[in-house]
Amino acid sequence: MKKQVLKLCQPKELGDSSLTCTTNLWYCHATDLYFDFKNLKPDSSSDRFREDVFSEGKVGGHCDFKRHLHKDQGKNKSPLQSWFAELQHFTSLSVQPMQAGICDVVIEKPTIFMKLDSGINLYHHFCDFVNLYVTQHMNGSFNTDVNIVMWDTSTLPYRDFFSVTWKAFTKHPIIRLKDYAGKRVCLRDAVFSFNPRMIRGLYYNMPLVPSCVGSGLFKAFSEHLLHRLGIAQDKHNSEEFRITLLTRSTKYRKILNQDELVGAMMKVPRFKIKVVDYTWQVPFLDQLKITHNSDIFIGMHGAGLTHALFLPDWAVLFELYNTEDPGCYSDLARLRGVNYITWEDKAKLYQEDEGHHPTLGAHAKFTNYAFNVDEFMRLIYKAADAVKDNREKLRHF
Repeated sequence: MKKQVLKLCQPKELGDSSLTCTTNLWYCHATDLYFDFKNLKPDSSSDRFREDVFSEGKVGGHCDFKRHLHKDQGKNKSPLQSWFAELQHFTSLSVQPMQAGICDVVIEKPTIFMKLDSGINLYHHFCDFVNLYVTQHMNGSFNTDVNIVMWDTSTLPYRDFFSVTWKAFTKHPIIRLKDYAGKRVCLRDAVFSFNPRMIRGLYYNMPLVPSCVGSGLFKAFSEHLLHRLGIAQDKHNSEEFRITLLTRSTKYRKILNQDELVGAMMKVPRFKIKVVDYTWQVPFLDQLKITHNSDIFIGMHGAGLTHALFLPDWAVLFELYNTEDPGCYSDLARLRGVNYITWEDKAKLYQEDEGHHPTLGAHAKFTNYAFNVDEFMRLIYKAADAVKDNREKLRHF
């Protein structure tokens, strides 16, 4: 790990600035950092990660900057993969900015900078939160008395359907970069978070080793978030199976014979069925409560299956059909350490048509499906057996 951490700007004397980053500037930690945001000039364009905000002397610190080491870290330069573009003009300043009195704003509170993926998509936005959690581990602090600044050079609204999740990380409102436009800002302690689409990162671009099951990191993330947000396991009859079916109100990947499948499950007394549609109108804490109190969670391929992160340890994720994308949610379930099953006999499902995408053409994700009831129930019983076995193992653990 030491070989992957670079001291890019070392203090010359006590009280000086510093900049330490991982290779490729995936993560950085700075002290007594200086930003001149006079060229920020945010606008309503869709360019959220402009690279012209800084020039020489507009970002830096009073420390010994190793420029030759820094310039070699740009091979992963990309908006959601690295901080190289934002720190490529880092400069060794001749004065300590705070002592020189050139700061319009001095931020004493520890501050975390983040570049966020899509706030309306659970899968993508939780890449942000998982990487923020890893950043806290890297930084050695889970204190919620911190600023979190959304690094976004646009003034367009950021639609965040899961904003309540921030309460697990900070007790303060999220700050937008535009709040600092036109100002010279000095920070005592700043962290640049791991980004959501890093090469080999968690979990968007991560190649999962076949034998990797039950990541301690992902289990800890799940428990940490549920604890901080006050989500608990309800008392329940362990002889029963709480089954949650995630329906879709979208145009594609609907279950055409959903009522028939639900009716078949309801005939089994031990099965307690709940059908939910996790739209933005359902408060996210309510969603988490339902998910965390599910033994079997069923849904078509889609971002809602990211709820696998918050299933109890004994649960099963049943991706009803993976629409020819087999790795995405099976990998996520494996990382979380919960069992995963999906449709096994393609001859026993009905595809409404070939699928219609405006640019991709025929595609399995852009149509709807019906499923053979007997085969569906066989898989439900398989999932229930796995839940029973898992409960028994955990009881004797």
